[in-house]
Amino acid sequence: MINKTPDIQSLVFYVCYYFLMGIRSVSFVEGEFYHVYNRGTDKRMLFKDETDRQRFLKLLYISNSIQSINVRNILRKNSEPYTYDRGVPLVSIGAYCLMPNHFHLLLTPCVEEGVSLFMKKLGTGYSMYFNKRYNRTGTLFEGPFRAKWAGDDIYLKHLYAYIHLNPLKLWGRVDKTNELSDQETLTFLQNYTSSSLPDYLQVTRPENVIIDPKPFPEYFKTKADHISELKEWIINEE
Repeated sequence: MINKTPDIQSLVFYVCYYFLMGIRSVSFVEGEFYHVYNRGTDKRMLFKDETDRQRFLKLLYISNSIQSINVRNILRKNSEPYTYDRGVPLVSIGAYCLMPNHFHLLLTPCVEEGVSLFMKKLGTGYSMYFNKRYNRTGTLFEGPFRAKWAGDDIYLKHLYAYIHLNPLKLWGRVDKTNELSDQETLTFLQNYTSSSLPDYLQVTRPENVIIDPKPFPEYFKTKADHISELKEWIINEE
């Protein structure tokens, strides 16, 4: 008869294993939606300038592939990385936003283990770039990425507003009076290029290909629908 009661050493081994592997309570299932986010260790800056932000955006596209990648070679050989044929994607990205010390993503897996594989590629690629550029070593992110299942329709719809309104936290650096009109607020958000909002507001740019809204519910059929939703959340925040 097999003894199914683990000894202390086994328990310690498995606890350490799951901790080091970053196993989380969320199970990533194809056809489901997830809010994925992470920040810099000790709340350090992840994106110090536009070069950093552009590198991360390029990685959002290039890393999203079932193929093995060599980012340096791809960027060297492709003057327009957003035209690179990456093959089958690991995830579909519904929305994203980069903030100085953290980021938000709305994802749904396209293949088994797609979210985990994508985040591993993305995190490894950006950490290697960041550490080399700033001559540093050690962990860049505050542990494994975090994720929440967006299984509720109301919560999923809310995430589009939440993610795209994140840049408003930077208002203190932009406008100390904090008394911008609705139109000025929308202009500020639309001009925040480290977010997927410009894509939903039909701004034509190379980064359009990062997102793939098709697998997600069509909450906003037009640009006006999206603006209306944002205005409602802006009013509620006041």
